[in-house]
Amino acid sequence: MNFVVNKEWLVEQLNNEQVKIVDCRFELGNPDKGERLYQESHIPGAVYFHLEKQLSAPVGVHGGRHPLPDINEFKLEIEKAGISNTSTVVAYDGGEGQYASRLWWLLTYIGHDKVYVLNEGITGWNEAGYPTTVEVPKYQPAEYEVKIRKDMLASYDEVRKIVDQKSSSPVLIDSRDEARYLGKVEPLDRIAGHIPGAINKFWAEGLEQGTFKNSDEQKKRFAELNQEEPIIVYCGSGVTATPNYIALKIAGYQNVKLYAGSYSDWVSYEENSVAKGKES
Repeated sequence: MNFVVNKEWLVEQLNNEQVKIVDCRFELGNPDKGERLYQESHIPGAVYFHLEKQLSAPVGVHGGRHPLPDINEFKLEIEKAGISNTSTVVAYDGGEGQYASRLWWLLTYIGHDKVYVLNEGITGWNEAGYPTTVEVPKYQPAEYEVKIRKDMLASYDEVRKIVDQKSSSPVLIDSRDEARYLGKVEPLDRIAGHIPGAINKFWAEGLEQGTFKNSDEQKKRFAELNQEEPIIVYCGSGVTATPNYIALKIAGYQNVKLYAGSYSDWVSYEENSVAKGKES
């Protein structure tokens, strides 16, 4: 099963009405930058989805810094973009991978089969000299039938139970960089550390220069994990865990869930403990 496409394939599909392209560029701390970059230049035919508007719900007391969007509102957004159940959807960002992966996860979660991340994002596209435009497309609204894949999402209660029972299954994977996992720094959330019992697999190590590593390389990253055992991935707010979700799927792991609220949701409950340092 493919989860990604390359620019060479996409450039051949620019006149294919069945292929819908979504620009997901975003920058934490500068939330308007992605949309501005889109207005300046984007892949022809691409619509823009904003992480904090189309791809997230408003922040509440719980649910993390980027709660999942209301499914009915998200459905309306993709219908406005002309996306139906039979569309092939390609998501791209600046080449980092996490914002396009967020859209990949959301569309897959609501039952879409043909959705892919563009390796290298628009950076690779521009380096190849492929066409760009400032024209914002208008699509005939489509109809989309939502079919939630509940087995892709882990609830807070599910994670809490694993921690309370000190269970080693499902495996919890913290996708943040090592310094944040260890609790040495925490630029965004209430308290530094990680969810007790979680292991660390930095999400960015699943890509090389904006391209997802192949199946063999991903298998090496997760070599100590049994392919049959359930896994729950999380990060700070449910965004950078999604490239790890895809990486695990590329490696052949079947039973993978996303804890969408992630660490920012976990620490929104003051009674929850956090761990620091490496897990023994």
